[in-house]
Amino acid sequence: MGSASPSYRGHRYPVEVISHCVWLHFRFPLSFREVEELMLERGVIVSYETIRRWCLKFGQQYANSLRRRPRPGDKWHLDEVFVKINGEQKYLWRAVDQDGMVLDILVQNRRDKTAARRFFRRLVKTTRTVPRVVVTDKLRSYGAAHREVMPSVEHRSHKGLNNRAENSHQPTRQRERAMKGFRSAGGAQRFLSAFSGISPPFRPRRHLMTAPDYRTEMQHRFTTWEQVTGTAGLSTTA
Repeated sequence: MGSASPSYRGHRYPVEVISHCVWLHFRFPLSFREVEELMLERGVIVSYETIRRWCLKFGQQYANSLRRRPRPGDKWHLDEVFVKINGEQKYLWRAVDQDGMVLDILVQNRRDKTAARRFFRRLVKTTRTVPRVVVTDKLRSYGAAHREVMPSVEHRSHKGLNNRAENSHQPTRQRERAMKGFRSAGGAQRFLSAFSGISPPFRPRRHLMTAPDYRTEMQHRFTTWEQVTGTAGLSTTA
Protein backbone atom coordinates (compact mmCIF):
# COMPACT_ATOMS: atom_id res chain seq x y z
CA MET A 1 0.00 0.00 0.00
CA GLY A 2 2.91 2.32 0.60
CA SER A 3 3.35 5.02 3.20
CA ALA A 4 0.33 6.69 4.75
CA SER A 5 -0.93 9.85 3.13
CA PRO A 6 -1.39 12.91 5.39
CA SER A 7 -5.07 12.89 4.42
CA TYR A 8 -5.49 9.70 6.44
CA ARG A 9 -4.93 11.68 9.62
CA GLY A 10 -7.85 14.01 8.98
CA HIS A 11 -11.56 13.39 8.70
CA ARG A 12 -11.52 12.67 4.98
CA TYR A 13 -10.50 9.20 3.87
CA PRO A 14 -10.37 7.77 0.35
CA VAL A 15 -13.51 5.80 -0.47
CA GLU A 16 -11.45 2.68 -1.17
CA VAL A 17 -10.12 2.77 2.42
CA ILE A 18 -13.66 3.03 3.78
CA SER A 19 -14.98 0.19 1.61
CA HIS A 20 -12.01 -2.02 2.49
CA CYS A 21 -12.52 -1.56 6.23
CA VAL A 22 -16.24 -2.34 5.90
CA TRP A 23 -15.46 -5.42 3.81
CA LEU A 24 -12.89 -6.71 6.31
CA HIS A 25 -15.25 -6.37 9.27
CA PHE A 26 -18.23 -8.09 7.64
CA ARG A 27 -16.35 -10.66 5.59
CA PHE A 28 -14.09 -12.02 8.36
CA PRO A 29 -14.62 -12.50 12.12
CA LEU A 30 -12.64 -9.37 12.91
CA SER A 31 -13.39 -6.79 15.58
CA PHE A 32 -13.10 -3.07 14.87
CA ARG A 33 -9.80 -3.00 16.77
CA GLU A 34 -8.44 -5.89 14.69
CA VAL A 35 -9.38 -4.10 11.46
CA GLU A 36 -7.65 -0.99 12.85
CA GLU A 37 -4.51 -3.06 13.43
CA LEU A 38 -4.59 -4.54 9.93
CA MET A 39 -4.94 -1.10 8.39
CA LEU A 40 -2.10 0.26 10.54
CA GLU A 41 0.16 -2.54 9.27
CA ARG A 42 -0.68 -1.32 5.77
CA GLY A 43 0.23 2.25 6.66
CA VAL A 44 -3.31 3.62 7.09
CA ILE A 45 -4.00 5.36 10.40
CA VAL A 46 -7.68 5.05 11.31
CA SER A 47 -9.32 4.52 14.70
CA TYR A 48 -11.57 1.57 15.52
CA GLU A 49 -14.35 4.04 16.40
CA THR A 50 -14.18 5.53 12.90
CA ILE A 51 -14.37 2.02 11.42
CA ARG A 52 -17.42 1.32 13.60
CA ARG A 53 -19.15 4.44 12.25
CA TRP A 54 -18.31 3.48 8.69
CA CYS A 55 -19.81 0.02 9.19
CA LEU A 56 -23.00 1.51 10.61
CA LYS A 57 -23.25 4.12 7.86
CA PHE A 58 -22.26 2.10 4.79
CA GLY A 59 -22.66 -1.58 5.71
CA GLN A 60 -26.39 -1.80 5.06
CA GLN A 61 -26.11 0.36 1.94
CA TYR A 62 -23.52 -1.98 0.42
CA ALA A 63 -25.51 -5.06 1.47
CA ASN A 64 -28.68 -3.76 -0.17
CA SER A 65 -26.83 -3.06 -3.41
CA LEU A 66 -25.32 -6.55 -3.45
CA ARG A 67 -28.74 -8.14 -2.87
CA ARG A 68 -30.03 -6.43 -6.00
CA ARG A 69 -27.36 -8.24 -8.03
CA PRO A 70 -28.48 -10.59 -9.45
CA ARG A 71 -32.24 -11.09 -9.29
CA PRO A 72 -33.12 -13.69 -6.63
CA GLY A 73 -34.11 -17.20 -7.61
CA ASP A 74 -37.69 -18.42 -7.69
CA LYS A 75 -37.28 -21.07 -4.97
CA TRP A 76 -37.06 -19.73 -1.44
CA HIS A 77 -35.92 -21.63 1.65
CA LEU A 78 -37.06 -20.24 5.02
CA ASP A 79 -35.83 -21.22 8.47
CA GLU A 80 -35.57 -19.83 11.98
CA VAL A 81 -33.09 -20.43 14.81
CA PHE A 82 -32.93 -19.13 18.34
CA VAL A 83 -30.30 -16.62 19.44
CA LYS A 84 -29.48 -15.54 22.97
CA ILE A 85 -29.43 -11.76 23.41
CA ASN A 86 -28.65 -10.51 26.90
CA GLY A 87 -29.84 -13.82 28.29
CA GLU A 88 -33.20 -13.65 26.47
CA GLN A 89 -34.20 -16.07 23.73
CA LYS A 90 -34.99 -14.45 20.39
CA TYR A 91 -35.52 -15.97 16.96
CA LEU A 92 -33.54 -15.24 13.83
CA TRP A 93 -35.65 -15.74 10.70
CA ARG A 94 -33.75 -16.20 7.45
CA ALA A 95 -34.66 -16.69 3.78
CA VAL A 96 -32.30 -17.82 1.03
CA ASP A 97 -32.88 -18.76 -2.59
CA GLN A 98 -31.85 -22.01 -4.28
CA ASP A 99 -28.38 -20.61 -4.97
CA GLY A 100 -27.77 -19.78 -1.31
CA MET A 101 -28.15 -16.00 -1.70
CA VAL A 102 -29.56 -14.52 1.50
CA LEU A 103 -32.78 -12.66 0.71
CA ASP A 104 -33.42 -11.20 4.15
CA ILE A 105 -33.13 -11.81 7.88
CA LEU A 106 -35.30 -10.68 10.77
CA VAL A 107 -34.82 -10.91 14.54
CA GLN A 108 -38.15 -11.46 16.35
CA ASN A 109 -39.35 -12.35 19.82
CA ARG A 110 -41.54 -15.27 18.73
CA ARG A 111 -41.90 -18.01 16.14
CA ASP A 112 -45.68 -18.02 15.85
CA LYS A 113 -48.09 -17.23 13.00
CA THR A 114 -47.82 -13.46 13.50
CA ALA A 115 -44.03 -13.59 13.30
CA ALA A 116 -44.11 -15.81 10.21
CA ARG A 117 -46.66 -13.57 8.49
CA ARG A 118 -44.56 -10.51 9.23
CA PHE A 119 -41.49 -12.17 7.73
CA PHE A 120 -43.38 -13.29 4.60
CA ARG A 121 -44.65 -9.77 3.99
CA ARG A 122 -41.23 -8.26 4.59
CA LEU A 123 -39.69 -10.68 2.08
CA VAL A 124 -42.16 -9.80 -0.65
CA LYS A 125 -41.61 -6.08 -0.02
CA THR A 126 -37.81 -6.38 0.12
CA THR A 127 -37.37 -8.56 -2.98
CA ARG A 128 -40.28 -7.02 -4.91
CA THR A 129 -41.07 -10.44 -6.29
CA VAL A 130 -43.01 -13.60 -5.50
CA PRO A 131 -41.33 -17.03 -5.60
CA ARG A 132 -42.47 -20.10 -7.47
CA VAL A 133 -41.88 -22.38 -4.46
CA VAL A 134 -41.41 -21.81 -0.73
CA VAL A 135 -39.62 -24.53 1.26
CA THR A 136 -39.88 -24.63 5.07
CA ASP A 137 -39.60 -27.08 7.91
CA LYS A 138 -42.63 -28.54 9.71
CA LEU A 139 -43.37 -25.44 11.83
CA ARG A 140 -47.12 -24.89 11.44
CA SER A 141 -46.77 -21.13 11.60
CA TYR A 142 -45.31 -21.17 8.09
CA GLY A 143 -48.36 -22.87 6.63
CA ALA A 144 -50.79 -20.47 8.29
CA ALA A 145 -48.84 -17.39 7.19
CA HIS A 146 -48.35 -18.79 3.67
CA ARG A 147 -52.09 -19.21 3.16
CA GLU A 148 -52.67 -15.56 4.06
CA VAL A 149 -49.77 -13.83 2.30
CA MET A 150 -49.02 -15.89 -0.81
CA PRO A 151 -51.66 -18.62 -1.24
CA SER A 152 -50.92 -19.09 -4.96
CA VAL A 153 -47.28 -20.06 -4.27
CA GLU A 154 -46.43 -23.74 -3.85
CA HIS A 155 -45.44 -24.57 -0.26
CA ARG A 156 -43.25 -27.58 0.51
CA SER A 157 -43.03 -28.39 4.21
CA HIS A 158 -40.36 -30.97 4.94
CA LYS A 159 -37.37 -30.81 7.26
CA GLY A 160 -35.10 -32.76 4.91
CA LEU A 161 -35.70 -30.34 2.04
CA ASN A 162 -34.59 -27.29 3.95
CA ASN A 163 -30.86 -27.92 4.38
CA ARG A 164 -30.07 -24.90 2.20
CA ALA A 165 -31.53 -22.48 4.78
CA GLU A 166 -30.21 -24.39 7.77
CA ASN A 167 -26.66 -24.40 6.39
CA SER A 168 -26.82 -20.64 5.83
CA HIS A 169 -27.03 -20.18 9.61
CA GLN A 170 -23.50 -21.54 10.14
CA PRO A 171 -21.56 -18.33 9.32
CA THR A 172 -23.88 -16.43 11.66
CA ARG A 173 -23.18 -18.89 14.48
CA GLN A 174 -19.43 -18.53 13.88
CA ARG A 175 -19.68 -14.76 13.99
CA GLU A 176 -21.91 -14.84 17.07
CA ARG A 177 -19.24 -16.82 18.94
CA ALA A 178 -16.48 -14.48 17.77
CA MET A 179 -18.46 -11.47 19.01
CA LYS A 180 -19.32 -13.29 22.28
CA GLY A 181 -23.00 -12.81 21.60
CA PHE A 182 -25.16 -9.84 20.68
CA ARG A 183 -25.95 -7.11 23.19
CA SER A 184 -29.37 -6.04 21.91
CA ALA A 185 -32.02 -7.16 19.44
CA GLY A 186 -31.63 -3.94 17.45
CA GLY A 187 -27.86 -4.31 17.31
CA ALA A 188 -28.18 -7.93 16.19
CA GLN A 189 -30.65 -6.94 13.47
CA ARG A 190 -28.42 -4.15 12.17
CA PHE A 191 -25.27 -6.24 12.13
CA LEU A 192 -26.78 -9.43 10.71
CA SER A 193 -28.73 -7.59 8.03
CA ALA A 194 -25.51 -6.10 6.65
CA PHE A 195 -23.45 -9.23 7.37
CA SER A 196 -25.88 -11.50 5.50
CA GLY A 197 -25.68 -9.24 2.46
CA ILE A 198 -21.91 -8.75 2.36
CA SER A 199 -20.38 -12.03 3.56
CA PRO A 200 -22.22 -14.71 1.48
CA PRO A 201 -21.23 -13.31 -1.95
CA PHE A 202 -17.61 -13.93 -0.98
CA ARG A 203 -18.31 -17.52 0.09
CA PRO A 204 -18.85 -19.42 -3.19
CA ARG A 205 -19.14 -23.18 -3.00
CA ARG A 206 -15.43 -23.68 -3.41
CA HIS A 207 -15.57 -27.45 -3.06
CA LEU A 208 -17.43 -27.58 -6.40
CA MET A 209 -14.81 -25.52 -8.27
CA THR A 210 -11.31 -26.02 -9.53
CA ALA A 211 -8.71 -23.58 -8.18
CA PRO A 212 -8.56 -21.52 -11.42
CA ASP A 213 -12.35 -21.35 -11.62
CA TYR A 214 -12.53 -20.27 -7.99
CA ARG A 215 -10.04 -17.45 -8.54
CA THR A 216 -11.90 -16.28 -11.64
CA GLU A 217 -15.21 -16.30 -9.80
CA MET A 218 -13.76 -14.35 -6.90
CA GLN A 219 -12.35 -11.75 -9.28
CA HIS A 220 -15.85 -11.29 -10.72
CA ARG A 221 -17.22 -10.81 -7.21
CA PHE A 222 -14.52 -8.32 -6.28
CA THR A 223 -15.39 -6.39 -9.44
CA THR A 224 -19.04 -6.32 -8.35
CA TRP A 225 -17.96 -5.06 -4.92
CA GLU A 226 -15.98 -2.25 -6.52
CA GLN A 227 -19.01 -1.25 -8.59
CA VAL A 228 -21.29 -1.30 -5.55
CA THR A 229 -18.90 0.74 -3.39
CA GLY A 230 -17.93 3.20 -6.11
CA THR A 231 -14.25 2.20 -6.10
CA ALA A 232 -14.12 0.76 -9.62
CA GLY A 233 -11.25 2.29 -11.55
CA LEU A 234 -9.65 3.86 -8.48
CA SER A 235 -6.08 3.10 -7.51
CA THR A 236 -5.70 0.53 -4.72
CA THR A 237 -4.76 2.11 -1.40
CA ALA A 238 -6.03 -0.47 1.06
